[in-house]
Amino acid sequence: MRLFTSDLHLGHHNIIEYCSRPFGSVDEMHDALVASWNEQVGHGDEVYILGDLALGKLDDSLQVVLLLQGHKILVPGNHDGCWRGRGKSEKQRARYESVGLEIVDRPEALEITKQRVLLSHFPTAGDVDGYVDKFSAWRPELRGEWLMHGHVHDRWRQRGREINVGIDAWGGRLVREDEIAAMIAAGEASREILPWR
Repeated sequence: MRLFTSDLHLGHHNIIEYCSRPFGSVDEMHDALVASWNEQVGHGDEVYILGDLALGKLDDSLQVVLLLQGHKILVPGNHDGCWRGRGKSEKQRARYESVGLEIVDRPEALEITKQRVLLSHFPTAGDVDGYVDKFSAWRPELRGEWLMHGHVHDRWRQRGREINVGIDAWGGRLVREDEIAAMIAAGEASREILPWR
């Protein structure tokens, strides 16, 4: 099975307040994210993480990844040290790979229900602060495809042909491929985020 998520922000204390996550500490957040992940993911499953996996003290934050089941594929985001848009990303790459992450800078599009679906950390437009679209050179252009992305946390879950797989948009859980397929089959839409459970 394939699953998708983004913006876990492991090790990032301020994300708890920024996104109204229901945790009192980073350790509590880590425990809940690991438990939820491992309830959904088997050892043979693939999980695409569409950026912003770990912040804070990176060596500590990345250790949490070792507790997560499945084959983990990281499409780096702007907060990941291995993202090509940051300086010294090649030096950071080994740190991410050391915890079992496969890093894919520009993945091929996936096919889901005979639809071409691009994977990116960034949506085509829209940013977390809502005022300025940062990282314009890194944003994909759609030519009839669908897009799975992160970056905007809890701003929307679906906007047109763009599906935000961010952990904050899905109530703290990962998104299964069959859920993406159902959204694609239903067509373009606007969908609000789900509450944390």
